Amino acid sequence: MESTRARTQVLIAAVLFGTTGTAQSLGPDIEPLAVGTARIVVGAALLLTLALWVQGGLRLGDGDRRLILLAGGFVAVYQASFFAAVAQTGVAVGTVVALGSAPAWTGLFGRAFAGERLARRWFAATGLACVGVVLLTLGGGAGGTVSAPGVALALASGAGYAGYAVIGKHLLDRGGTPESVMAAVFGTGALILLPALALVPAHNLLTPQGLALAAYLGVLPTAVAYVLFARGLRRIGAGETATLTLAEPVTAMVLGFAVLGERPGAAAVAGAALVLAGLALLALRSEPSPRVRSRPAEAPA
Repeated sequence: MESTRARTQVLIAAVLFGTTGTAQSLGPDIEPLAVGTARIVVGAALLLTLALWVQGGLRLGDGDRRLILLAGGFVAVYQASFFAAVAQTGVAVGTVVALGSAPAWTGLFGRAFAGERLARRWFAATGLACVGVVLLTLGGGAGGTVSAPGVALALASGAGYAGYAVIGKHLLDRGGTPESVMAAVFGTGALILLPALALVPAHNLLTPQGLALAAYLGVLPTAVAYVLFARGLRRIGAGETATLTLAEPVTAMVLGFAVLGERPGAAAVAGAALVLAGLALLALRSEPSPRVRSRPAEAPA
């Protein structure tokens, strides 16, 4: 029952993540890196406020505090390299490589550094979902020229996501609370990214529309979504969590169709079906016996 709730929390977080592209499309024209930085800064402030208000302080357990700095660096890498990849190689290829590589990176990092077991079902579900993401994104009609540096940046983005997911899992397993861990990690990432606001055009952020966009992105797809993400991550493995978050591009496609008037092609629809099939393979698997519990660092079999 707990793992079912955890998967549901991660899926809700992924749906919230999937609203960011539509929100940016409906908002004012702002440099993407400035939007990403504002999102992390606002979200981190809210996460810190929530942790202080609900818990009276940061409860980070007995994990190595140096890992928070490393995880914050991964957050910054994830944000900055993704936007740079999109600029280099286009939305389609950049998104394919970043989203498609994240579950693989996470599973490998989780296996190497946290001892998570990678069950056959995880390999099958991740394979289905990653192929689905490729079809979904390339079938969506977004253009772009393949660029080797752009692909490398997108791979770095996927690795950045994987890094903070695996470290976050470790900190949660060592007694940190979801609100505190996310507040500390994203607060660190915000401090690293903050200078970007001085390096790129960001004046449109100060308009009412820009502030509304930053507030929305900071509250729902960041503060709320990452608390849910962390609560789910605490109960299931980092590799499975990363695969579940591939519901994000499906959400983005649905919103593009319903809100922005986009019309995805047959390949995109087939890709969405494959992603959903991969998610179902994870979500519908049988629960372990209540008397047999996996170690905290392991993904359930």
